[in-house]
Amino acid sequence: MSHLHTIDYAVLALFFLSTLYIGWRAMRKAGKDSSEFFLSGRSAPWWLLGFSLVATTFAADTPNLVTDIVRKNGVAGNWAWWAFLPTGMTTVFIFARLWRKLGVMTDIEFYETRYSGASGAFVRGFRTMYLGLCVNTLIMANVTLAIIKIFGVMLGFTQMQTLLISGTVTVLFTMIGGFSAVLWADFVLFIIAMAGSIAAAVVAVNLPEVGGLHALISNEAVASKLSFLPDFHDPTAVVTLLVVPLAVQWWSAWYPGAEPGGGSYTAQRMLAAKTPGHAVGATLFFNFCHYAVRPWPWILVALASIIVFPNLESLAAAFPNIPADKVADDMAYPAMMTLLPPGIFGIVVASLFAAYMSTIATHLNLGSSYMVNDFYKRFINKDASEKKLVLWGRVWTVIFMILSCYVAVFLESALGAFQIILSIGAGTGLLFLLRWFWWRLNAYSEIAAMCFALPIACFFQFHKFPEGSLLANSSIQLVASVALTTVGWLVVTFLTPPDDKETLREFVRKTRAGGPGWKKVYDDAAKDGVELVGAKDRWSVPLGILCSVIGCVAIYSALFCVGAFLYGEIVFGAILLAVAVVGSVLIFRFWRKMQAVVAANGETD
Repeated sequence: MSHLHTIDYAVLALFFLSTLYIGWRAMRKAGKDSSEFFLSGRSAPWWLLGFSLVATTFAADTPNLVTDIVRKNGVAGNWAWWAFLPTGMTTVFIFARLWRKLGVMTDIEFYETRYSGASGAFVRGFRTMYLGLCVNTLIMANVTLAIIKIFGVMLGFTQMQTLLISGTVTVLFTMIGGFSAVLWADFVLFIIAMAGSIAAAVVAVNLPEVGGLHALISNEAVASKLSFLPDFHDPTAVVTLLVVPLAVQWWSAWYPGAEPGGGSYTAQRMLAAKTPGHAVGATLFFNFCHYAVRPWPWILVALASIIVFPNLESLAAAFPNIPADKVADDMAYPAMMTLLPPGIFGIVVASLFAAYMSTIATHLNLGSSYMVNDFYKRFINKDASEKKLVLWGRVWTVIFMILSCYVAVFLESALGAFQIILSIGAGTGLLFLLRWFWWRLNAYSEIAAMCFALPIACFFQFHKFPEGSLLANSSIQLVASVALTTVGWLVVTFLTPPDDKETLREFVRKTRAGGPGWKKVYDDAAKDGVELVGAKDRWSVPLGILCSVIGCVAIYSALFCVGAFLYGEIVFGAILLAVAVVGSVLIFRFWRKMQAVVAANGETD
């Protein structure tokens, strides 16, 4: 607490009061029914949903994670998450409309809409426990670990003090205000978080030890970390940091916020949109901000930290109150924040707590929606009143907060938890894409994918391979996991019967799914004298793929354009800026063509 001055206390007090006020204002609306509590009545505009998605992925652990990556692997190491952009762009131009038209309460409810019988019900229940309870808790625990380190370093708080303060404020806000409070708070929290990260970067770069932007870029310890791409003279680095993420990871691995085909809180925002068009706008806005706007303030702080705290020993010596098992490279970001002047220090503390709060609030509400809609209402009390559903939503909000705080105590680093979550989902991504386009997939495919992915991930995560062996490389492990899991669920798919005709036809009626993968369903319906709406639709997916490719080029160009200007490479930056502008123009041109196709098919937006 010695770092806080009067002006810092004032900033923090204003922040907490504003947040609680938002929750209080949303309280009456949130208690109306489960649709309001979990989806804000399906009436949210694209811009509010877009800001909410950006705020949610701006977690307290995100700057810590980026710092960890940059200190270990340089700027090029960020391809570990930059490579998920193709996933995001396909969600924008292909899957956003499908999710909104499906009209379910949660993405887990999808399973009984897509698959039939007891197997579909089993997948829904299993995914509720696996994804809603276990994985969701691990994600929140990772974010909570970050705030433990941040408050421990910046404010000298113990683990228990941090958990009590941060957990109590966040759980009260989320429990009272529901999803509407989450959306509106995210709008405010993102602005605060972004302002704080920019202010932190400006101060960090201009510290006396760093000496300004030019001195930072030319520093010998930093120079080797600046490249946007890995060293092509090092094949291992190229494969690990670039080839595998771009060629395999983006479509094969599940990760929250970057799920192939959309899912978790991304699907929740799309389902809450006013119309399918608003769902598209929200996800496009999110992907631009997530990849092109936010990274560089974090990267600059990470680079500056290499000069100020060159190794773990210097971090441990500077912050002896931090437990030895929590000292890692991800601690360098909050360590840099302790060097900020009064006023800015308060803003940055508020911004980091805002980042923590927006992510935790989203996952508390999302996890509660799973446990209420896909477990309690589906398997325990199908006739539960709306009042009771909201009550159980609030109860599960508290339970998830307690579980995440407990698990956080046992985690060590942001990068380690990131790799665990990534490995657990390896091999399932292709299934999540194909289930929208291929009628033959069934519930047993989903069960097999989950049953294969988890033990394979655990084997590679915990087995000690000989140093220097091929399988000791984490990227090779990912490829092996993907291959084994994919072969497993494909074999199970062809060994088990397809879903019944009526389930498939009802799915087509809701989503107007098309293309060669659904031709058999349309043909069988025609033979049975059943007319399916969408049989003569023009398939918009090829246009969606084209828009996705152009979008990736435009956003990557915008991302590296900023970096080039910061590095002083003006000509290169100007070329990248031109590519980004042309790409953006082309995106909107082809997007209008997609809207014309949708209108010609007789769909409303």
